[in-house]
Amino acid sequence: MPFDESVLAKFIASMSPHMALLRLDVLSISGGVCLAQLPYSEELVGDPATGVLHGGVVTSLLDTVGGAAVLSALGEPMPLATLDLRIDYLRPSTPGQSVRAKVECYKKTYNIAFARGVAYEADEADPIASMAATYMLRTQIRRSESA
Repeated sequence: MPFDESVLAKFIASMSPHMALLRLDVLSISGGVCLAQLPYSEELVGDPATGVLHGGVVTSLLDTVGGAAVLSALGEPMPLATLDLRIDYLRPSTPGQSVRAKVECYKKTYNIAFARGVAYEADEADPIASMAATYMLRTQIRRSESA
């Protein structure tokens, strides 16, 4: 059953306490492309001496936006999991600046979707990091019998 992409945007931004803490804001999502932003926060800084964001924040942003791009490309809700994620850090973030991520799902099969994108501040042509990822589709969460 197809879904409304504005509903997907709200879901992605609030799907976990982690995303709520990061204050992810989905700016646009359509046709397999997602653009989102994280506002700068001193709580997310990895090096207090420089004010540069922690690399894990950039990774979380790109991975989450990649998953959103995949869901948008599929056009229907389904479970997915990150199968492989490569992040290339190209330069440090600029202290005080919000970070955006733009990710495109460029190929999908029955079981796997492929995405690529960048994290940047003001200019997409001057990225902080680039990413390439694969997502496994139709996953099932398995809980242990002892839980």
